[in-house]
Amino acid sequence: MEKIVFMPEDGTTPETFYVLDTATLAGRNYLLVTDEEEGDGIALVFREETGEDGSEPVYEIVEDDRELDGVLTLFADTLNELGIDLEVGDEQEEEG
Repeated sequence: MEKIVFMPEDGTTPETFYVLDTATLAGRNYLLVTDEEEGDGIALVFREETGEDGSEPVYEIVEDDRELDGVLTLFADTLNELGIDLEVGDEQEEEG
């Protein structure tokens, strides 16, 4: 599994993520990542943006529910294979 390290713009500690899958939607590249190489972790979707100088890409977490829903359909097979349950926006299941 490919490992990537992100340097937050605010200069805090670098964060390591593991790439589960990549996809392109409407000409934009997306990464499905997790914070744990094995076991339970969180999954995030990053959108690739062009960096200020155009040389290195910048990645932003996809937070818009509508955009996220569209991208997650591209990652559905990967998510199912990995047994990842989705909790998107206000659609989180309540425990009872």
